[in-house]
Amino acid sequence: MTSETPDPKIEKKDKDPQEDDNEEANQADIKFSPEEEAATESNTHKAEANALFTSGKYDAAINKYDEAIAVCPMYLDYPLAVLRSNVAACHLMLEEWKDAVKHATTALDLLDKLEREDRLAAVKEEKERDEVEEEIVSAGAAKAGPAVPVTETEAQIARQKRQEDIARIRAKALLRRARARSELGGWSTLEGAIEDYKKVSAMTNLTATDRKLVQAQLKALPPRAKAAQEKETAEMWDKLKELGNGLLKPFGLSTDHFKMVKDEKTGGYSMNFQGGGGGGQK
Repeated sequence: MTSETPDPKIEKKDKDPQEDDNEEANQADIKFSPEEEAATESNTHKAEANALFTSGKYDAAINKYDEAIAVCPMYLDYPLAVLRSNVAACHLMLEEWKDAVKHATTALDLLDKLEREDRLAAVKEEKERDEVEEEIVSAGAAKAGPAVPVTETEAQIARQKRQEDIARIRAKALLRRARARSELGGWSTLEGAIEDYKKVSAMTNLTATDRKLVQAQLKALPPRAKAAQEKETAEMWDKLKELGNGLLKPFGLSTDHFKMVKDEKTGGYSMNFQGGGGGGQK
């Protein structure tokens, strides 16, 4: 069972009816904190949303994921990141590219926050362990025998597992955002898609299919981004020219009196004034 998808296989066995009565009585005495109850409710909504997504009911799935997000405790960054990434997947299926970008970005921000907190916790734990070792290990004791191998603590093992989970959701969120950005088009958006695919290409947890997709996109997107840049630059100059003509008209001038010269070394532009008599003045 993964944290994203509930396990459909539930093991059942026959029990004494009296045993059921006793369990219900015992469970009635168990008190859960509001946060625990909220997390359980959120997981219930998520399971329903997953089923709706699988059935192709993407709008309904979004509504259920929203309900899961609404009741999920705000400090649970990882479950919230999973939910946001799943919402992004729904918007992709509906071809709602901007919404897909928004939710995938939120998921990635939550994962970044969680990784920062994990790094701080790891540094703190290592510092505390070093301080304890300094207190109990004397110079003589250090020479008394071979060094004892360092074993991983439960916290370190749990942190490693969480890092693997984070990497998996990060890959999904990046792929979803990259896809949405590539569909939106536009120079800056396409450049963003390229950056997302580059990040994914450096990850080691991709499937063979995903890696093939990423490599194909990294070949296809740069020419599209360049074409979009040239188009948007031309449109920008046309607008500036129109604005300039309006400002220069009272002086009997127009932008035709000026020439933009590109510096091939820097990529920048300079403006030359083309007077009526020939030689331009910079």
